[in-house]
Amino acid sequence: MYIIYYCILTIALYACNGYNQNSNYNFDETGITRENLENYLDRAVTMAEFLTVDPFCNDGFYPDKERDVKLIQNIGAKFIGRAIYRWGDEGDFNIPDFLDNAEKLVTEVHANDPDVVFQAALFEAISTEVNNISIPEWVFMAYDLPVEQRNFRYKEMLNRDGKYIDFWGKETSVPDITRTETQLWFMFLAGTYMNIGCEALHLGQVALIGIEDKNFECWIEVLDKIRSYAKKHARRKWVLLDAHTPSGGMVINGISLLDFHSFPLRIKEIPEKPQQSVLEIGYLDSFFGRSQGGITPSGWECESIPYLVEFDNFGVSDTPGEATIDSGSVWGYDEITWFCLQEEAYRKKWLRYAYNWIRENDPNGFLQMPVCRIMVTGDGQPVRKCHANTRTPDFPHGMNLEETIKDIWS
Repeated sequence: MYIIYYCILTIALYACNGYNQNSNYNFDETGITRENLENYLDRAVTMAEFLTVDPFCNDGFYPDKERDVKLIQNIGAKFIGRAIYRWGDEGDFNIPDFLDNAEKLVTEVHANDPDVVFQAALFEAISTEVNNISIPEWVFMAYDLPVEQRNFRYKEMLNRDGKYIDFWGKETSVPDITRTETQLWFMFLAGTYMNIGCEALHLGQVALIGIEDKNFECWIEVLDKIRSYAKKHARRKWVLLDAHTPSGGMVINGISLLDFHSFPLRIKEIPEKPQQSVLEIGYLDSFFGRSQGGITPSGWECESIPYLVEFDNFGVSDTPGEATIDSGSVWGYDEITWFCLQEEAYRKKWLRYAYNWIRENDPNGFLQMPVCRIMVTGDGQPVRKCHANTRTPDFPHGMNLEETIKDIWS
């Protein structure tokens, strides 16, 4: 009887302090268990730039953030993917509101649910705007370098042999991780995002950034310094790192550099059924069944590291509306645009299908739900964002997926 009373009292005390001992979303400076990591991945959403001022707000597609704050709470999302990043436009870091508003949103969501993890993205793109960003003292100190009063130098981040220069357009290139300046830039991004409350970092296409990095030698140093910074400054003294890993992972001598992997869905068209598509193991470079195993940064070992698959976005092809098997496009569009262009009933049906198909065919994989992402339809149409929110008179652009996602997860 005493034991029962003690257990009830203990649970009550934890509840009064706002901590759920059995929430299964806990981690600390020692890492995260596989069970808790998978709990996060199973409640992951893509909410591109949720923490930033939306560039499309003036056309009515994103009049406020409050409906998304409510969506997170309503569906029980725990992992908010791509919540903040810059693809070019690095000068925004000089605008005080850019980071201040992001931190306020993080705080607001955490007031509803302190377990929520926000993911920032570092990505494989830099522009000449980095020349306008001053390097903080703590970045130099992280690399044991003399502190200087200077800005970042775009040209010193580029590949010495000219690879991937202007790859994304004029004066927008892929940074080379073997360059010290690139390493300082990644340290700046990682620390800046952790300082506002982000607890996960997506590293982008590590193979492009590390084209000259043999055996991940430079990546190992960079990620070690990021994790060291996290142990002192991150919200729970740990940061979850992932990347797009077409080779199956970043594993050296049985040790994984990443906490989990991520990759596009790689959706396959059914040519005889207009606009319909499926998932298939082995289609193109799909990730199903290919996630490498090893000892994770948290210390546990597995044969296959858990991973997320998401709806990719890269634009419209030259043949929108046509099936082009093995092209990477889905009926002529990127994955998220194809998905958003479907009839509402088929969207809901396909989302259920994809979630269940992944769980049945590779339990190591988890579907990152599409809540907010850029879509490009072409034909002179403006770039805009798709939103999973429930459609209302004051938000007619909602795709009515909010309750569907909530139901799938329940």
